[in-house]
Amino acid sequence: MNDTATATPATVDTGAIAVSGVSKWFKTAEGEPLQVLADINLTIAAHSIVAILGASGCGKSTLLNIISGIVTPERGEVRINGVRSRDFTEWRSVSYMFQEDRLLPWRTTLRNVEFSLESGGMPRAEREARARDALNLVGLEAFADAFPYQLSGGMRSRVALARSLVQEPCILLMDEPFSRLDALTRAQMHLELLRIQQLKRMTIVFVTHDVEEAVVLADRVVVMAPRPGRIRDSVNIALTRPRDATEPATARQVHDLKSLI
Repeated sequence: MNDTATATPATVDTGAIAVSGVSKWFKTAEGEPLQVLADINLTIAAHSIVAILGASGCGKSTLLNIISGIVTPERGEVRINGVRSRDFTEWRSVSYMFQEDRLLPWRTTLRNVEFSLESGGMPRAEREARARDALNLVGLEAFADAFPYQLSGGMRSRVALARSLVQEPCILLMDEPFSRLDALTRAQMHLELLRIQQLKRMTIVFVTHDVEEAVVLADRVVVMAPRPGRIRDSVNIALTRPRDATEPATARQVHDLKSLI
């Protein structure tokens, strides 16, 4: 591990991520070591959208959790804005959107979005104003007083997205956030995410096993191979947006990526 002095955030574009030589082991039920990631090297440019694509069990979510600081690797390091993750103090600039919406059923839409702001000592009036702004951003301002059981699956995903955006992150990490949605709602959420990313200029890293989703959303697709998880290829997606998976150029890109998995 490199122990040279870390760069300061001012010297690096906000939202840049660098993964260097990362390897990770877990223990099996029998107590044996199981390597889940092997020597991952990955640089993610600020303001870009990167998909981590691969079959189940290839370590996609583990890699995302290491980037987020939730999981610590046995080898290697992650730098965010030039700062090693173990020294990084601006975690509020990094948001994580999980596969499940994780809404609290006893809270209204507004209070669910506010939730992530409550631990920082922010005055309630400011929390509410920011939560309303986030709901407006995802088009749910009219449902601020609704409870989760009153919302459709797509609306619940929008609430979860608003909750991830309320802290105004420069980096948004997403673990298969739309996998539970039907095809039509998922396509609508793709457009919504692209609109917000263009507006806010966030860096987005998302995990998916859906090749079409990766091609439609990402500037670059990182293809992982399993056991242990490693990067098989990294493919730039040069297609103009919006992208329709049925168009020939997009379909060819989807076909090429499927051959790599």
